[in-house]
Amino acid sequence: MTYQVDKPDEQWRTELAPEEYRVLRQAGTEPAFTGEYTDTKTEGVYECRACGAELFRSTEKFESHCGWPSFYDPAQSEAVELIEDRSLGMARTEVRCARCGSHLGHVFTGEGYPTPTDQRYCINSVSLRLLPAGESAGE
Repeated sequence: MTYQVDKPDEQWRTELAPEEYRVLRQAGTEPAFTGEYTDTKTEGVYECRACGAELFRSTEKFESHCGWPSFYDPAQSEAVELIEDRSLGMARTEVRCARCGSHLGHVFTGEGYPTPTDQRYCINSVSLRLLPAGESAGE
């Protein structure tokens, strides 16, 4: 797959911190309840930490108590790409940034959360950067 932001692996390694690289480029997972955005209630836009694409908004964030930030819908449906993931001996749906292909987390459906979509986008904090409401990109 070719992405709008397409960089060689060596460049990603130099631009991202080791944990960011492990999660974003190697589909890792940060430990539960350790991410900086797990419990944050700040209003704003969550961008891809690798490329700055707008992915989620705080208005779609909800408390799932799963240990990672949870959203019930991406900011725009084309902002993320969904990939079948059969690693770890189970069928899941991986969520990637549609602009750069970075791993964000997984989406789960039918868990019974009282959200409009009945989906939980379970996203690694280290995959995101929160741009608080009222600030513009680049500040």
